[in-house]
Amino acid sequence: MGTNYTILAVKLCKRRACAEEVQKVLTKYGCVIRMRLGVHEAGDFCSDEGLVILQLVPGAEEIGAFKKELDAVEGAESRLIEL
Repeated sequence: MGTNYTILAVKLCKRRACAEEVQKVLTKYGCVIRMRLGVHEAGDFCSDEGLVILQLVPGAEEIGAFKKELDAVEGAESRLIEL
């Protein structure tokens, strides 16, 4: 029926405190990430909340472990979306 998309959205509630640990997990699973977009409020102040949107390789065996490791980082929470 067309292309399948696997999206993992990651909300960072304590962005400055958990960014280094989240980056380690993203690097570990880099081969299953097709696209990465990170956003946070900036301007007059730098927000401590952020959002990372990842397009993953559909059906990759590592996705469950990847999500579990991200969710284990204090201040990070993820949601898997299959389209």
